Amino acid sequence: MSAPAAPGAVHLTRAGVSVVVGRDEAGVPVLLHWGAALGDLDDAALADLVAARRPGVARSSYDVPRRTGLVPDSTRGFSGTPALAGHRVGGAAAAVAPSLVDWEVRGDDAAGVTCTVTDDEAGWRVEVVLRLDDAGLLHARTEVTNTADGDLHLASVLTVLPVAAHATELLDLTGRWCRERTPQRHSWVQGTHRRDARHGRTGHDATLLMVAGTPGFAFGRGEVWGVHTAWSGNHTTYAERTPEGDCLLGGGELLAPGEVVLRPGDTYRSPELLGSWSDRGLDPLSHRFHAHLRAVTPRARTERPVIANTWEAVYFDQSLERLAELADVAASIGVERFVLDDGWFLGRRDDTRGLGDWRVDPEAWPHGLGPLVDHVTGRGMQFGLWVEPEMVNLDSETARRHPERVLRGRAAASPPWRQQQVLDLQDEAAYADLREALLALLDELDVAYLKWDHNRDLTDVTHAGRPAVHGQTRAAYRLLDELREAHPALEVESCSSGGARVDAEVLSRTDRIWPSDTIDPLERQHLQRWTSLLVPPELIGSHVGGPTSHTTGRTHPLRYRAAAALLYSFGIEWDVTTLDESQLAALRDWVALHKQVRPIIGSGTLVHPDHPDPAVLVTGVVAADRSEACFVVATVAATATQHPAPLRLTGLDPDRAYRLVEEMPPEPGGADLTDSWAASGRVLTGRALAGTGVALPVMHPEDARVLRLFAVDVKN
Repeated sequence: MSAPAAPGAVHLTRAGVSVVVGRDEAGVPVLLHWGAALGDLDDAALADLVAARRPGVARSSYDVPRRTGLVPDSTRGFSGTPALAGHRVGGAAAAVAPSLVDWEVRGDDAAGVTCTVTDDEAGWRVEVVLRLDDAGLLHARTEVTNTADGDLHLASVLTVLPVAAHATELLDLTGRWCRERTPQRHSWVQGTHRRDARHGRTGHDATLLMVAGTPGFAFGRGEVWGVHTAWSGNHTTYAERTPEGDCLLGGGELLAPGEVVLRPGDTYRSPELLGSWSDRGLDPLSHRFHAHLRAVTPRARTERPVIANTWEAVYFDQSLERLAELADVAASIGVERFVLDDGWFLGRRDDTRGLGDWRVDPEAWPHGLGPLVDHVTGRGMQFGLWVEPEMVNLDSETARRHPERVLRGRAAASPPWRQQQVLDLQDEAAYADLREALLALLDELDVAYLKWDHNRDLTDVTHAGRPAVHGQTRAAYRLLDELREAHPALEVESCSSGGARVDAEVLSRTDRIWPSDTIDPLERQHLQRWTSLLVPPELIGSHVGGPTSHTTGRTHPLRYRAAAALLYSFGIEWDVTTLDESQLAALRDWVALHKQVRPIIGSGTLVHPDHPDPAVLVTGVVAADRSEACFVVATVAATATQHPAPLRLTGLDPDRAYRLVEEMPPEPGGADLTDSWAASGRVLTGRALAGTGVALPVMHPEDARVLRLFAVDVKN
């Protein structure tokens, strides 16, 4: 519960987190604290807290105490990045000098506060909305209304949250295609560390989270603050430390000149900035994000179906006979959803043509897709279909008939990317035709799932003379919303040449993400680990591919490939018609093992026990009631010592005893797994497992083992 508004401050507190908003001497709202819960604070205690945080007056500085407001602005002496920027042609001053008009504690349990500031001279009205959810995640957004005559051209609307000065180390993520979400960390020195994403989509190099923490923080230790900008278009996320002592994390949409123009009375609403705090490392910080996404994802549920995706099995070589055989084998090993990937629509024999023509190709499918759908559903599986609605090939009927629907910034089209361009979804005729084509497919066929791809950046694009990314992003959201309104049971996967559209806003409209086009299990060990900073495991697609990776050429045994996918949204992307019976039996066993642990993946707690050897990565899921758990231990290189440090397992109930069981389906042909795990069959308390741990078996480089734990008072 949260405290009621005091004359000088508001205290929000939930799930071990407190947020205190006060007023400075000029009445401007200031966020005084975001972090550890402060306990019960009455009005007098809040007033004392506000007074105790009053800064002094420095020499050669402003003559009054200066605090950074909830909307940092330069008119009051803030030397960092202003939260708001814009201009009027021949109008009043662009800067905003906030003065408090009102604040309101909103919500049945007073879990939020809305602060309204205004500048009559500049004609800006600004609302900053803060809300703590049940998990202690802070939701923050900024709204700007044009209150004067004349158009207001917005340049920047950022939402900013302060963090403690002892958070002196930064972590964010970068990457590229097939190497998404690579961590980078460094000291947080004075200045601005800013990560701009100008791809027209979230981006392969998107930071996902900007995290500030105490030196040496890890998954299980340190005090950390992290923010995520929930937006699928151009955006920024930044960390700023000023010479005056401000320590801020912020983010918002990146607006091009003229992209958002407010007429008198119009309002712009920023993307949400989601903020999470933890005093026990990155894992608890992530759990707050996970709880939010589990609550807002449309088909939130604990168990996700096992998928067979046809891409790396057949690529563009599609026929009813071949895919029916693939579906038969998939069903026999426990697959529950069969997804037909790229290549089924008009003229699509390769990746250079056909995008935009969302009709079944009569040459490849003379009787339509109905026979395949019937065959798949007749084997007890759901049917899924790949689409890329926001894109168009110039070699397509759509582009030839309507060249004006190709989104561009100048006379020539943008540089081709995978031989494709962007369809202008702000063109109402283009939008209507696309919507009707997709609805026709969904109305005609029993399609339970769309794999929704987005395979290029938006480069040099305008609509009606203005930069187009903001409007294109809103139109994509609208299309997803309208399709799901028409087909409420439809599930959607967000794919964008792999992991280039992974953010909380798109996940409020989709049911899982495809984190990368590489299913090389060595690469996946890293990128799934860091993707899960934001995204819970059941929303992260992970597939077992063939022995040799399509994207890297590396070869790995089945146990390594399957273990990498075990604790996520499990799938298979492999031509299983080529497997012999021993290979099928081994793969069937891995599918069965995933189904055994699946009930706790979508409802449990994801943990990453820190290990001192960087060659050893540990991923675990602990049931919500801590009655059972499953851990995957993987090596990504040769261990530094013959006998690595003991494995210490986190997240368990310290006072319960657990039976340890190694679960490793045999390799095809009965290949030897080397050492058995001495800990298997033992019973140890959660306290002992976290405190002293268990010895690891001898593991080769790029090897994996699975350990399940059962509380001894629970029937196994």
